[in-house]
Amino acid sequence: METISFEVEDGVGWLTLDRPDRYNAFNDTMQEELAALWQRVRTDPDVRCVVLTGRGDKAFCTGLDREGLDDIPEFDPMTWDDPGAKLGPKSNGCYTPVIAAVNGMACGGAFYLLGEVDFVIAADHATFFDPHVTYGMAAVYEPILMAARMPLGEILRLTLLGNHERMSASRAHAIGLVSEVVPAADLADAARWAAAAIASQPPRAVQATVRAIWAARELSVKQAVDLGPALLLQGISQDDLEAGQALFTSGARIDWRLR
Repeated sequence: METISFEVEDGVGWLTLDRPDRYNAFNDTMQEELAALWQRVRTDPDVRCVVLTGRGDKAFCTGLDREGLDDIPEFDPMTWDDPGAKLGPKSNGCYTPVIAAVNGMACGGAFYLLGEVDFVIAADHATFFDPHVTYGMAAVYEPILMAARMPLGEILRLTLLGNHERMSASRAHAIGLVSEVVPAADLADAARWAAAAIASQPPRAVQATVRAIWAARELSVKQAVDLGPALLLQGISQDDLEAGQALFTSGARIDWRLR
C-alpha cells in the first residue's frame, strides 16, 4: 500500500494514514486503499478492533488533497462521484469497532472518517475545523455525517466559520465529539488500552452491538427494535454464552478504571 499502513497486534489493527508530507490528505489512491482495507477487515477474524490515526503529529487528516486541481472540472450533479464515499468503515459494510486517535488537525474531508468511527480519542493539541465555505465550496457531506455527533449549534458554527476558527480538543470533549483527551505522548497508549479491552471480548457480541447502536442512530426506534431479534441471533453463540457464564461464576472480576 502506498498511502496507508496496516499492522495487526493481538487482535488490534493499527491503520495509519501515511502521507505526512500532504498532512495525510486523501487522494484517489488512498480512497481505493481504504475501501479495500475495510473490505478485508470486515471478514478477518484476527482483527477485532481497529485504531485509525495519521502519521506524524501535525495532522490526522486534512481532507481531499487539492494538489493538481488547478483546472476545476465543471460540476454536474448527475455524474458527481462523492470523493469520500469509499473512505469510512460503515460505508464499506465494516462493523468491526474503530477508534480514531486524532493527532493534530482534523478538517474538511477528515469528517468522512470521524463520522463513521465508533469513538474518538484526541491528543491535547488536536484541532477540528471545516474550511469549505472559506474556499468557495458548500459544506454538505461532512456536516451531514457530523451532525449526528455534535449539537446543532456547534456543527453550524464549525462549518460556517470556515478557516476563521478551530475547535480545540478540550471543546470537542465538552460537546461529546471526543470521548477522551490525553497528552500527545500518551495518545497511542490510550488508544491501545481501549482497543485491547474491546478486542478481548467475544467478537460476535461486539460487532452485533455496534450494528445495533448504529441502527438506533439511523432508523426510527421501532425499526431498530424490530431488528433486535436478528441482531441477537447474529451476536450470540452458545460457546460465548457458556464462557461468559463461567467467567461470571468464577468470581474473577476485571480490574476496571474510572474515566
